[in-house]
Amino acid sequence: MGVSRKRKVTSAAKYYGLQSFLQPGCSISPSGPFRDNVRVFLQECCQIEDYNVEGMPIWCTFLFHENRGFVLPLYTIEECVKNSIQPLCDHCRCSGWSHHFVSKRKYHFIIPIDDEWNKPIDNRVLDLQTHVLHGLIHCNGFGHLLCINGIEGGSSFVYGREVMDLWDRICTTLHSREISIVDTSTKRTMDLRVLYGVSYGHTWFGRWDYRFCHGSFGVTKDQYTHALQLLSSLELDTIVSNRSIKKLVSKYRDLSDTHLITIRDLFKFMLNLKFHSSLQMNNSKKEKHVRCRKFSNLAAKLDSRWHVRRLQDVANVVVNALKEHQNKNMSRQEVRDTARLHIGDTGLIDYVLKSMNNVIVGEFVVRRAANPKTGVLEYSLREVNESNHQVDYVDRVNLMGHSDLYKDVAYLYRHVLMDSDNETVGFAVRTILDGKHFTKLWQLNDDDEFLRFVCRVIPESRKSSSGEVVVVPLHATVQELKTATEMAMWDTYCVMERLKVREIMELEGVDEEEVIFGALESGSEIRVRGFGVDFLTTSDLNYEGGEDNWVVHCKCGTRDDDGERMVACDLCEVWQHTRCSGIADGEVVPPLFMCYRCCDSIGAPKDLEQVDGVGYIDWMMVANQHTDCLVR
Repeated sequence: MGVSRKRKVTSAAKYYGLQSFLQPGCSISPSGPFRDNVRVFLQECCQIEDYNVEGMPIWCTFLFHENRGFVLPLYTIEECVKNSIQPLCDHCRCSGWSHHFVSKRKYHFIIPIDDEWNKPIDNRVLDLQTHVLHGLIHCNGFGHLLCINGIEGGSSFVYGREVMDLWDRICTTLHSREISIVDTSTKRTMDLRVLYGVSYGHTWFGRWDYRFCHGSFGVTKDQYTHALQLLSSLELDTIVSNRSIKKLVSKYRDLSDTHLITIRDLFKFMLNLKFHSSLQMNNSKKEKHVRCRKFSNLAAKLDSRWHVRRLQDVANVVVNALKEHQNKNMSRQEVRDTARLHIGDTGLIDYVLKSMNNVIVGEFVVRRAANPKTGVLEYSLREVNESNHQVDYVDRVNLMGHSDLYKDVAYLYRHVLMDSDNETVGFAVRTILDGKHFTKLWQLNDDDEFLRFVCRVIPESRKSSSGEVVVVPLHATVQELKTATEMAMWDTYCVMERLKVREIMELEGVDEEEVIFGALESGSEIRVRGFGVDFLTTSDLNYEGGEDNWVVHCKCGTRDDDGERMVACDLCEVWQHTRCSGIADGEVVPPLFMCYRCCDSIGAPKDLEQVDGVGYIDWMMVANQHTDCLVR
């Protein structure tokens, strides 16, 4: 199938709003496990295409943007692992799910990049990283978000947050169990897991409840959390290392209505300025806004001989005067004369009137402008609404220039965090950068019509697998639960095609015709014994991580594949990270390699970083010349 073919759009094509698709109350609300719900989705919301990719059937759903009018295709591709070129899942292995049984089917949800929307997709579709969206979910409900590319990633039409909202609704509606992501997202050379982690305490994906799963290079959750806390609590007054940083801190402190104390306060304020500026440019590019600030905050920053409370009292008197004038314009002299009826200090009145221009007092905005006919200064009053508060942010950005804001964020990011001379800060940054693996977990949903269980078949030859969701009616019997468990396993896992359930351990001794309602709590885990689990015939399709007969033992503490580059020792055949072995990421691995343990066994010096001016790698190359005698 070539990309030169034109797409056929039939009258049966499915069209849904991009922002409303699969919202609560949508056309489908399946109540079963993912393996069943995805079939309902394909039947009700998709149109099957008249071609396939490498034997895999394709469905398409058309989504139109309710505000901007464009239409994009959402493809769903069903991959049968028995016919797949890559039946095992590398993403599961790096997510810590090597022990999961191999699922029979994988479902790929793909929105191609803009230029491909009107073309059939071709055979390399599963390998591209340029898609607007590519998510993969195994039929057992575990899956992986492989890529998101919105406006910042190459799309000209759709924002990343809109795509993430869509993906999250797909996963939630179809009852996914857990979705993983390797977060390497960047924005203008800044790693977002550092920038957003310091600013908000979570990554960009954290807004959709993706949480830390495990780190690379042995980074633990506690280490990751501590690193975030350390960096986010850096006080601005202690990090001013040069004149430029001091100038930037002062500039944004002057713009802020609240006192900025830590680097988190500063970054959060700057990112909020950027957000409100983008919001204004997208929604009301032609509308001219003016800067509005709360008078109370302005008064607190004025170098005045009067107390802030007295300044605020005069401002309240001015607002009351304008309200009594039925919100009509009043000249400066009229406002001054009215205020003198309540305030005896004319110098104080003049000082406040001088400061009252586009300020918020209570629920009103006080504006000052020259009458175009008379040239006399006049004051007016208008009620505050939500947009007034956004205007305050927007105009501050407009005063300095939108691009300058990005430059300022990048400058602080680089000099305060990435290039810090403080070893503790540098170690914390590296810890966060090594925390790439995040997951979102969905709990079993509960309702009044069905009972749901996570069923595990025992004994198992590895650590506990993921189990499988089994859904039965409220009035189901023990025998019906056994049958439902068998059918769920047959439909989901390659090794379970001949499973016959003999007993449910939590219901041992209960008659098979007894109703299970009341005997088992919905949402709980059940264990079953049986026979027919076939690890021999399906030996290549037992576990997502394969046979897993290789050993990882790195000095950083890692005992499993975390997706980072590794090298195996030519003597003991144990794998470890190249970085932990002194091999830089861009450096070629030596043709013969010995780990630090084997080096010790043949007399390697204790200092592995430097040996009398000779690099550790160079020393290994010399030592490796003598490995033949050790092998013999």
